Amino acid sequence: MSTMHTVPGPQQASTGRVWKWRGIQVFCTAQDQSRPSEQPGWKCLSSVTRQIQDRMGSPVHRVSLGDTWSRQMHPDIESERHMQSFDVERLTNILDGGAQNTALRRKVESIIHSYPEFSRKDDYFMTQNERYKAAMRRAFHIRLTAQRLGWLADGPELGYAYRAISGDVALNIHRVFVKALRSLGTEEQIAKWDPLCKNIQIITTYAQTELGHGTYLQGLETEATYDAATQEFVIHSPTLTATKWWPGDLGRSATHALVQAQLICSGARRGMHAFIVPIRSLQDHTPLPGIIVGDIGPKMDFDQTDNGFLQLNHVRVPRENMLSRFAQVLPDGTYVKLGTAQSNYLPMVVVRVELLLGEILPLLQKACVIAMRYSVIRRQSQLRPSDQEAKVLDYQTQQQKLFPQLAISYAFHFLAVSLLEFFQRSYSAILNRDFSILPELHALSTGMKAMMSDFCTQGAEMCRRACGGHGYSKLSGLPSLVTKVSASCTYEGENTVLYLQVARFLVKNYLQTQMSAGSAQQRSLPPSVAYLTAPVLARCPAQRAADFLCPELYTTAWAHVAARLIKDSVHHLQTLTQSGADQHEAWNQTTVIHLQAAKAHCYYVTVKGFAEALEKLENEPAIQQVLKRLCDLHAIHGILTNSGDFLHDSFLSGAQVDMARTAYLDLLFLIRKDAILLTDAFDFTDQCLNSALGCYDGNVYERLFQWAQRSPTNTQVGNHLAQHVCLKYFQRTHKRNQEWWYGLAGTLSLDYNQQNALLGTW
Repeated sequence: MSTMHTVPGPQQASTGRVWKWRGIQVFCTAQDQSRPSEQPGWKCLSSVTRQIQDRMGSPVHRVSLGDTWSRQMHPDIESERHMQSFDVERLTNILDGGAQNTALRRKVESIIHSYPEFSRKDDYFMTQNERYKAAMRRAFHIRLTAQRLGWLADGPELGYAYRAISGDVALNIHRVFVKALRSLGTEEQIAKWDPLCKNIQIITTYAQTELGHGTYLQGLETEATYDAATQEFVIHSPTLTATKWWPGDLGRSATHALVQAQLICSGARRGMHAFIVPIRSLQDHTPLPGIIVGDIGPKMDFDQTDNGFLQLNHVRVPRENMLSRFAQVLPDGTYVKLGTAQSNYLPMVVVRVELLLGEILPLLQKACVIAMRYSVIRRQSQLRPSDQEAKVLDYQTQQQKLFPQLAISYAFHFLAVSLLEFFQRSYSAILNRDFSILPELHALSTGMKAMMSDFCTQGAEMCRRACGGHGYSKLSGLPSLVTKVSASCTYEGENTVLYLQVARFLVKNYLQTQMSAGSAQQRSLPPSVAYLTAPVLARCPAQRAADFLCPELYTTAWAHVAARLIKDSVHHLQTLTQSGADQHEAWNQTTVIHLQAAKAHCYYVTVKGFAEALEKLENEPAIQQVLKRLCDLHAIHGILTNSGDFLHDSFLSGAQVDMARTAYLDLLFLIRKDAILLTDAFDFTDQCLNSALGCYDGNVYERLFQWAQRSPTNTQVGNHLAQHVCLKYFQRTHKRNQEWWYGLAGTLSLDYNQQNALLGTW
C-alpha cells in the first residue's frame, strides 16, 4: 500500500475511505482506495459506522488499536448509534467546556497512548511491586513529556494526561504538597520550594493522617516545639498513635514531607500548622537521623501507591520551614496570627474541589460506560417466546440499576464544574486574607465530596453487579473502579464527619433566619442556603405524573424537605439544651438527625445545580431535552428512595408518590434509546477504560477471551502442581488407608468379599 494516514475528523471524511486492517483503522486517500481490498486482512467499515464516526470525531481516539484480532463494530452496539436524537460530539464539547478543550484533550491523549511506557494492558497481571515500578516510570515519563512539549504545571494538558492514564501513576501526593505549599506558603517559601518540586529535585508527600487520628485535625498528636535558642522547630511523635500513617508516596519515594503538627511556642499550643521536613537523604535515599519510615503494607487497591508510615524522633528543621502565609513565629518565639482558625483547612478545600472532577467522578462515569456497553451486547432470555434473546438493557430492571447512575454522574459533573468555578473566583480573595467566603466554600466542598464519593461508590458497585459474573472479573475493569472509588469515602475526610461539618454550617445559618429583622447579628445567608428563607409550601401541587417533570416543582420539593429536616434537627438540639443537657452532649445525641438533614441539603444542591445547568443550554434544544430527562430522573429517583421524608409532613400524598413513580418508569423508557450515546459523550478511550467489557467496538467476548490468554498462570512453570503434588499425595494417602482397612478386615476375620465390600463402602 502506497499511503496510509490517520483516520480523519469530520472535516476530512469526504476525501477518502476508512479501512480496517488487522484491527487497525486507517484513512486512505482517493488514489489508494483500490489497494486495501486487494490486501489480506482488510475490511471496510459500514457506511453507517462511517457516518456515526464522522459526527463523533476520530474513531481512532476511541477504538483500541493494539488488539490485532479486533473485528468490525459489533452490530448490537452499532445499532445503538444508528439514530441519534442529539449531537454526541457537541455534548462532549459541552462536558469539556468547549470544542477547543475537546480537541486539546484528544491531542494529549493520543500523545500519551503513543508511548509504550503508558500502556496499561498488563496492569491486571502485575504484582504490587511491578505496579509500583510501572507507576514510577509513568510519573517520570509524563513529566519528561510535559517538559519536552512545554506543558505548563497549571495548564490543562497535564490534567488531560492524568485522565488518559486513569490515575495509575506515582507521585500523586507530590502534587498535593505543591497545592498546599501554594495555599499556605509565603511568596518566598513558594519561590524556594516550588522549583525543586517542579524539577523533581525533591519528592514530596503530605503527612497529616496519623495512626490514631484522621479527619479530626485538632486531635493530631505530632508536635512541633519552637526552640528560640537555635531558631528551629523540633518535630516529634510523642506516642505510637502519633505515627503518620497512610500518606501516599511516603513508604518508598518521598524525600520531604509536609507534616501537620501541633505548634508549641512560648509554652502555648497554637493548633495545627504545616512544616516541611526532610526525611530521606538526597544522596542515597536512606532515612535521615531521627526518622523511621516505611510502607504500611497491602491494601484493597492502589497497589501502585506506596502509602507509608513516619515516626519523628526530635527532628529539627529551620524556622523558615513552617509555612507562614497565615501565621508566623518570630525569631524570639512570638506567635503572629494572620488568618482565621480555618486557614489551615484551605489545602483540603483545594484538594477536595479538584478531586471531584479529576478523581472521584470519572470512576463512576467509566463504570457507567462499561456497564451500559456490555448491557447492549449481553443477550439473555426472551421478552416474547418467539423473539431472539433480548439485550439485557431492554429489561426495565437493568435500566433501573443503571440509568440512575448515569443521571447522577451528569448531575455531579455540572455541580462539580460550578463548584470549581466558585472556588476559582474565591481562591485569590482567600489568599489575600478575605475569609468571608470560606465557610460556604468549605461547606460546599465538604458536602459534595461526601455525597459524591458515597453515591459514586454505590453506583460503581451497582454497575459491577449489573454485569453479572463477568463484572466480577478484574478484566472487566469494574472491580478496580469499585475498590478505588470506595477509598474516596475515607480519604480527604471520612464522609460521616464531613456531613456533620455541613450540618453545623446548616444549623448556624438556620439560627440566622430566626433572628429578628434589623438585629445587629443578622447577616444575609450564603446562596447555597437561601432556600431557608423561602416561603413555606405546605403541599406539593402536582396533580398528575407529568407535573413531576417540572424542574421548579421537584427543586421546590427538595428545598422543602431539606429545610424541614434542618428545622427538626435544630429543634431537637434546642430541646435537649433547654432541658439542661450539655451543649456538646446535646449535639452528640442529635447527630443522626443532623446527618439526615445534611444529606437532604446536599441532594437539593445537586438537583438545583443540574436544573440551572439545563437553563444555560437553551441554544442546544436536543441536548437540553435528553439531559432534562436525566435531571428529572435524578430528582424523582431521590424522591422515591426517600419517600418517607416527603410523606412525613404530608407534603406529598401517597397518590402523588404513585404519580412520581409513573413518571420515573416513563423516563426509563425514554432514556433507553439514548443510553449508549450518553455514555459515548464521556469520550473515554479504550486504553483509558482498560476494560474487556467496555470497549467502543463492543467485541466483548473476543476481548475477554484473548485477555485471559495473557494471564501469566497460563504459561508459568508449575502448572502441573496439582498432578505432581496433590494427586501423588492422595495416592499415597489412599495406599496407606487401604493397608489400614485390610488390617482391620483381618482383625475382624472378614472373608475376601466382605473385605471388598467394606473397602468399597469407605
